Amino acid sequence: MEMKTLLPPVTVNGVPIDPALIAAEAQNHPAPKGKPGFAWRAAARALAIRELLLQEARRRNLTAEPIELSPGKWETEEEALIRQLLAVALPAAPVDEAQLRAIYDARPDRFRAPALYEAAHILFAVTPESAAVREKAGMKAGRVLAELQKNPRRFAELAAEHSACSSKTSGGMLGQLSSGDTVPEFEAAMTRMAEGEMTLVESRYGVHILRLDARAEGAILPFDSVLPHLREAQEKAAWTRASRDFVAGLVAGAKVDGIDLKAPLGA
Repeated sequence: MEMKTLLPPVTVNGVPIDPALIAAEAQNHPAPKGKPGFAWRAAARALAIRELLLQEARRRNLTAEPIELSPGKWETEEEALIRQLLAVALPAAPVDEAQLRAIYDARPDRFRAPALYEAAHILFAVTPESAAVREKAGMKAGRVLAELQKNPRRFAELAAEHSACSSKTSGGMLGQLSSGDTVPEFEAAMTRMAEGEMTLVESRYGVHILRLDARAEGAILPFDSVLPHLREAQEKAAWTRASRDFVAGLVAGAKVDGIDLKAPLGA
C-alpha cells in the first residue's frame, strides 16, 4: 500500500521545491518546544521566498556575476542573482539628517563613550560545569564573602588563598576595565554596583566575589561622532522595511502551494 506523505508538496508558480532541500534547510530552524512542524514550515517558507526571488531575477534577465566573499570562497550563481536583484530593486534611500538629529537630541545620554571600571575579584572556578559543582562553589564563595564583609582588608589575603585567577598574585585586582572587556554577566554586575560594594557574580567561568573600586561613566558623545552610526542604523532599518515590502509584493502576485507565505510563521 502506498504511504501518503504528511507534508504537502510545495510549489512556487508551478516550480516544485525539493522535499530533501526543505529537510536539509530545516536543520537551520530550531523548533520551539511543542511545535514539531515549525522547523519544516520555516524552511519551506525560506526556500519558497528564495525561489520567488530567483524567478524575479530571471524575469528581469539578470546575469549572475558572483563575487569573492573571502579568499577562495565565492558566491553561488543563485546567491549572486539574489544579491544583484535586491541591489536593483532596493536602491539606497536617502537619509534625513534632521531626523537623525532629532533622534539624538531626544536622548543624548544613550550615546556615551564606554564606561571605565576599576575592580577586583576572587574566582571560584567551576570545572567541569555541573549544578552540584556550581552549588558547592557558590557556598564556598558565600562564606568567603561573609568574612570579607566583616573584614574588607582581608581581600588580597583571601584572593591569594582562594582565587583561581592569575590576579590572585596582585590582590585580585583586575586593573582598569572598559565596556566589553569582560563577559556580559560580569559587566552587568559592575553597572549596578555602588563603588566599594562587594557581591557574588556567576559567570561561565564560575562564581566570583566582585568588588567595585571605582566607576567613571563615559562622556556623552557629540552628534557628529555618532552620526555615521545613526546613519548606518537608519539605512539598515530602511532597507529591511523595503525588502520586506518587496518580498510581500512578489508573494501577492505568485501562486504558491503547500505553504502559506502570507500567514505569520507561528500561525
